[in-house]
Amino acid sequence: MKVLLKSVKIIDVANKGLHLKKRDILINDGTIEKIGVNLPTTKNTKTITFKNLHVSIGWFDSSVCFGEPGYEERETISNGLTVAAKSGFTDIVLNPNINPLPDSSSDIVFLKNMANGSATNLYPLGTLTVNGEGQKLAELYDMGNAGAVGFYDFKKSVENSNLMKISLQYARNLDGLVHSFPMDMSIAGKGLVHEGETSTRLGLKGIPALAEELRIARDLFILEYTGGKLHIPTISTANAVRLISDAKKKGLDVSCSVALHNLWFTEEVLTDFDSNHKVMPPLRTKKDSKALLKGLKDGVIDFVTSDHTPMNIEEKRVEFDNAAYGTIGIESAFGILNQLVPTEMAVTLLTKGRERYGIEEPLLKEGNKACLTLFDPDATFQFGENDILSTSKNTMFLGQPIKGKVYGVICNGKTII
Repeated sequence: MKVLLKSVKIIDVANKGLHLKKRDILINDGTIEKIGVNLPTTKNTKTITFKNLHVSIGWFDSSVCFGEPGYEERETISNGLTVAAKSGFTDIVLNPNINPLPDSSSDIVFLKNMANGSATNLYPLGTLTVNGEGQKLAELYDMGNAGAVGFYDFKKSVENSNLMKISLQYARNLDGLVHSFPMDMSIAGKGLVHEGETSTRLGLKGIPALAEELRIARDLFILEYTGGKLHIPTISTANAVRLISDAKKKGLDVSCSVALHNLWFTEEVLTDFDSNHKVMPPLRTKKDSKALLKGLKDGVIDFVTSDHTPMNIEEKRVEFDNAAYGTIGIESAFGILNQLVPTEMAVTLLTKGRERYGIEEPLLKEGNKACLTLFDPDATFQFGENDILSTSKNTMFLGQPIKGKVYGVICNGKTII
């Protein structure tokens, strides 16, 4: 089937010939057939016109959780990928936050097969260690061959320094990307939120910034010794930005990401004990969020993520101390980021990261497969319950102002609008 996008404004900073130009885009059987002005509408062509329609290459999110298998009540793979598509994302990296944990090649194959036929591509991470227990390496080689794009014990720090050393050395031979969650648990202890004035006032146990920074410093020292590729997901402190900046100046192959909620919110929102604000790493100070945003703009932080983590109501509607960590955020991701940075930068940030995971970069070019996100960057509204598409509803963005409406995606020969 043919699809014709009429009078769309193209946002593609790398494509000087088309960036900020208004064009029609004709897509035939999933391939971009023609890009031009006033393209004719033919029989059997579906014409798409929306108010203030903008188009970019499809967006990418490096940290997404669903639930299936094991926690289908949180989110299934099928519905999760549909939510991602309707939120503008054509490619997502799936965290190993399921049961059983994906620590073998058969687990990776299962996850990839479950995503077959979807508009949004799913790229699974395998666990770094067996059962995510931090004791011995999982089957990294076999999982890599099966399609795992990296290795990560989700939200768990590798406490054994020698195991981290061996992980980087072994993965280096595979050109594998090792993830290390930045949290020294001997320092964090039983902390729940950022250690500071707010935690003291509320009587909540705190997690000092030191816990994150010590672990990052250790991992960077190990990386300098071993070589290899290291990714530090969802950093949250000002000193973390400085440490990674210094490491990059040394030439170390390290990347990092930041969660949108750590840019938008600070610890001050915890005063109402809303468990949707309980995340890991915790919300930090205004100084930290400003440093994170600056690091993102300067390129020290490689990419931004929704860190989308569905949790069902039984895991959140309990005492704050007992509530699970995590917030969903993929539906509101563009509308929040689009207020923090200019639209062109927001789109650039949302399309970064594929290369780090060995994923082919889509091109907005005649003859190429269509992998496009459709959106209006200027629409404004308040994020409400009707805007939550996920099965789980645990979002801290409820009631927040949104700038930018996502219409959907065209990818893998499918149009999701």
